[in-house]
Amino acid sequence: MKSKPNIYRVKIAETEDELRGAQRLRYRVFVEEMGATARPEEHAARLEWDEFDPYFDHLILLADGDDTEAMDPLDRVVGVYRLMRDDAAKAGRGFYGATEYDLSLLERSGRKLVELGRSCVAADHRGGVGMHLLWSELARYVLERDIEILFGTASFHGTDPEPISDALAFLHHRHLAPDDLRVRALDAHYLDMNLRAPGEIDTARAARQIPPLLKSYLRLGGFVGDGAFVDHGFNTIDVCVVMDTGRMQENYRRFYERDRRTRP
Repeated sequence: MKSKPNIYRVKIAETEDELRGAQRLRYRVFVEEMGATARPEEHAARLEWDEFDPYFDHLILLADGDDTEAMDPLDRVVGVYRLMRDDAAKAGRGFYGATEYDLSLLERSGRKLVELGRSCVAADHRGGVGMHLLWSELARYVLERDIEILFGTASFHGTDPEPISDALAFLHHRHLAPDDLRVRALDAHYLDMNLRAPGEIDTARAARQIPPLLKSYLRLGGFVGDGAFVDHGFNTIDVCVVMDTGRMQENYRRFYERDRRTRP
């Protein structure tokens, strides 16, 4: 007898098990798959967490179906986004992104902000409807709270800029944020992305190098900040993406507005 296909649910984590499920998935993707550094207690628990977690809303994708009934309940979380509103940042430890970028330009803007982070989907659930469901719920979250600016880091695997120099230069020349959104990587880990003159960029190679999530942000009208951040702890090179909902492409805004109106 064949098992039923997975049925997904998307929600904000409300229970300790749901939060731990998000942290379990992050451990599997960032530590086991991508080689991020973890503390001994994280390895022992097979969970990835930090001191910012209590201040984030954790948007999770849950898999239900016959093939998930025997799973560890924590492993049923197969997608995650963590979201921090500006009011939560002010009440807590600030934005996580401030550990990599000078965010004062955004924080002084007086506009409603939300930080996106730790986004990942389990390997067996990539390329399907799961990410679309996460994005749709994220859109509803943003629209219901009248969020004006979304930002967060998107990562390239590895810490050597040379293999991704075309992509970094392409982002610098084609997608650099306007002055009012141009956050800057902190000096201690700043990597200049202007690694090629515009005419020297292999655009086909750059397109292959840019991660799918970052491409999605760019299609929505996202920009990148000044400089990349070399994160040796996570074995990544990060760029800060900033999306102004007022500048987002109108067709995407109409899609997300329609999605919100048609959902219960």
